[in-house]
Amino acid sequence: MITASDTRTRETDLSGALVRELAEAAGHRVAHYEIVPDEATRIRAAITANLPALDGIIIVGGTGIAPRDTTIEVVRALLDKELEGFGELFRMLSYQEVGSKAMMSRAVAGVSGGKVLVAIPGSPAACRLALERLILPELHHIAAQLGL
Repeated sequence: MITASDTRTRETDLSGALVRELAEAAGHRVAHYEIVPDEATRIRAAITANLPALDGIIIVGGTGIAPRDTTIEVVRALLDKELEGFGELFRMLSYQEVGSKAMMSRAVAGVSGGKVLVAIPGSPAACRLALERLILPELHHIAAQLGL
């Protein structure tokens, strides 16, 4: 798990803590956690250094439209296959909770080197929605499809 943020620390990363808590409560092991600045080169380095040893990575933050939000560009460049439905469903579910501002989320998921790679917004509510409604219900199926 990677949090992309210029301001969060281990103590203030409520979204990162929530993702780890939800994943572990569902029986998954979170083998890696770090916070990197919202810089494309740092995000890419963190993903490429850690993904080979893991079954997948969830990146939290940097998915919006602000100038420093580069997570999506990095993740898309690393994907072999994008799961377009993930972003579509995430925005649909988000719309039900936050209305039209859901269109500004660029959440994305896919496969990179045979591993799962997911990028979700950094708010705790968005993390909870993504994990509970999309990621965790399908993670075993995705892993089976990838032979993980």
